[in-house]
Amino acid sequence: MKARIISTGSYLPEKVITNNDLEQIVDTSDEWILERTGIRERRIINGEETTSDLACEAAQRALKRAALKPRDIDLIIVATISGDMVFPSTACFLQQKLGAKNAAAFDLNAACSGFLYGMHISNSLIKSGAHKRVLLVGAEALSKFTDWSDRTTCVLFGDGAGAVLLEGTKEKRGIYSTHIFSDGSLSDLITLPGGGSKNPCSRETILKRLHFMKMKGNETFKVAVRTLEQLASSTLEENRLDPSQLSLLIPHQANLRIIQATAKRLELSPEKVFINIEKYGNTSAASIPIALDEAVQSGKCREGEYILLEAFGGGLTWASALLRW
Repeated sequence: MKARIISTGSYLPEKVITNNDLEQIVDTSDEWILERTGIRERRIINGEETTSDLACEAAQRALKRAALKPRDIDLIIVATISGDMVFPSTACFLQQKLGAKNAAAFDLNAACSGFLYGMHISNSLIKSGAHKRVLLVGAEALSKFTDWSDRTTCVLFGDGAGAVLLEGTKEKRGIYSTHIFSDGSLSDLITLPGGGSKNPCSRETILKRLHFMKMKGNETFKVAVRTLEQLASSTLEENRLDPSQLSLLIPHQANLRIIQATAKRLELSPEKVFINIEKYGNTSAASIPIALDEAVQSGKCREGEYILLEAFGGGLTWASALLRW
């Protein structure tokens, strides 16, 4: 018994902010952003939307494609670092909006690796028999926590949500392996310092702009390139697969240069690497499920083929999953 993905869905807000728009806000340029990140534009929620709204839209699309009702779900996991509130969980808000009365619900915080951490947990729970059908969502409203005066971070992030439905199977297809890792000694590289017990909201934390994301970009880039190259290779080795047997690599969409470095290490041709960072930027935990849904809808995920998912994020955390579609 293993878990397999039976359906996918995604949702992106309508509002688009281009690199040219950012040129009017901070000292940057379309050429600079594109060269260093691969991003052309990103989606931003409107003032009334919340993370759970994005999650609900993605989840409803996944349910519709699977011809399932919310009552058919027995567990909801939402991977996010930008939930509606500190508590209750965004997963509980999503449960209420869907009307999924038979489901338990909780949030998971592993930053950009959150969706794959959630896949690791979902796979384990389904294999154990504890749960039969899991709705796993990656959803982020990062624009709410973006300092639009900080040119090092405001060019990177966007909003969106992706969802998958998982259930058990005895077929050859499904999740072959998941791998999760962390290194808390590097926790200072990507942070949102304010709002927790260390820096609770106060006049001082607001003046110091501690309630916005902070990132040491150069240091993070170096660690990410090295770690993701090793992660991809070790995941394939553990499953006794050669990179040539992969049909598709779906990486976290954080930086085009990081994606290209991993693809080069694996000697993958461009058509085997799914990239949509130019349209959406870094949507953290939503990145991989959005990309996966787009790959599925475009026919790039074909039955029986191997697909590798990998991510790297704050914590630091990193994770991978090998699927046979």
